Amino acid sequence: MFQFFKRVKTVVGSELNAMLDKAEDPVKMLDQFMRDMEADIREVESAVAKQIANEKLLQKKVEDANNMASKREEQAMKAIEAGNEDLARRALEDKKIHAEQAASLQESYTRAKNDASVLRQKLDEMKTEYNQMKLKKDSLKARAESAQTRTKMNRTMSGIGSDESRGGFDRMEEKVLQFEAEAETSEDMRSSNRSLDDEFKELDNGVDDELAALKKKMGKA
Repeated sequence: MFQFFKRVKTVVGSELNAMLDKAEDPVKMLDQFMRDMEADIREVESAVAKQIANEKLLQKKVEDANNMASKREEQAMKAIEAGNEDLARRALEDKKIHAEQAASLQESYTRAKNDASVLRQKLDEMKTEYNQMKLKKDSLKARAESAQTRTKMNRTMSGIGSDESRGGFDRMEEKVLQFEAEAETSEDMRSSNRSLDDEFKELDNGVDDELAALKKKMGKA
């Protein structure tokens, strides 16, 4: 009847720790445990509702049987006053039947009432346990998410400045140096390919400019 406590004990017992030690995602596992507990609570709530309904039904039957016994007793008294002892005897016989039914039903009602009380108490205990576990779950969930975030950040940061990253930078630096060397080499090659005439042309152009400047200075322009 109270198999619902099995799941509750699973959550608060060593099996929870075993689950968290394995490869399962703790956040997902904690959410699943809470769903299991919620399902158990709904199951017990349904059982409590049925038991309370049964208790009220038996109470009504006890009241009806007692009322009928009282009614037959009053009818028997009226029959005696009317001088009809046979009718009074039959009324008392029926009263006895209803009184016995009432006594039997009273026992069933008492048991049903006690069972309902026990179920309500167990349900209250489960809800209290659930609320405590919900608070614990929220705390564990936050800690798990924080730990996962820190792990991810640490793994990312550990890659910065690693041998692989430094090696990549070194390779890129070598390429830049190679590009610069190639550029300087191309400029040297361009200079070496100039003809002797080109060089004299530059020299002549320089003399002509200087001669023109000198004439201007002397007023001979």
